[in-house]
Amino acid sequence: MVRYRIIPTLLLHNKGLYKTVQYNLKKGKYVGDPINAIKIFNDKYVDELIFLDIDASKEKREPDFEILKNIASECFMPVAYGGGITTLDQIKKVFQIGIEKVILNTVLLTDITFLNKASSLYGAQSIVASVDVKRNFFGIAKVYNSATKQYSSYDLKTYLKLLEKNGAGEIYLSFVDRDGMLNGYDIKLIQTICEDISVPIIVNGGAKSVEDFANVIRNTNITALSAGSMFVFHGPHKAVLITYPKYDTLLKVLGGG
Repeated sequence: MVRYRIIPTLLLHNKGLYKTVQYNLKKGKYVGDPINAIKIFNDKYVDELIFLDIDASKEKREPDFEILKNIASECFMPVAYGGGITTLDQIKKVFQIGIEKVILNTVLLTDITFLNKASSLYGAQSIVASVDVKRNFFGIAKVYNSATKQYSSYDLKTYLKLLEKNGAGEIYLSFVDRDGMLNGYDIKLIQTICEDISVPIIVNGGAKSVEDFANVIRNTNITALSAGSMFVFHGPHKAVLITYPKYDTLLKVLGGG
């Protein structure tokens, strides 16, 4: 029986957790202390966690290793981290801290060979290639550089194939236009761009409920889904409430074990 993974994505900003809307921090909201959130997710038996430092690449600085040490010491589940990683030594340091996977994004847009080097040295199972996807003025889905706020020259499907070829163990696809909107995943786009990719893909952006997860699973070959807002907000006024669906609820709706 297929085992689906449901993964909260948590955004680090100024040492706290924030939730953006379409990658816009000004439209976003502070949602609490990372360690407090981790303790709640520990109690709820979350599959794994993704932490993304949304400042590091923009500020051209390395990861905040002190925060990562605190995260790794508190988490009972596997953790993936992305943000500001540009060297193999930084990856080594992240792993030594106790983080299980690293997520590479901005660095790959200028040096795709870095992915191959990282995967060859540390194993593809621990290297996640991240792609931000955003529609341009004409509605065409493009590879987006969220650090520079510019579209990449890469064709989206070609870029995904390059990531696969260069040793990505997983691909984390985040849909900028859906981020924080709670309007469901872009099913048609997921179907279009993921059909020929053989490595596991995690999709992120738009989930409001477990039914949104189920909609992806019923209509695509995706088995790993991530979300942010639905795990940190509650109700129409988006009151901050760290939560995670009960396993029985996930099992009933997703139909996996």
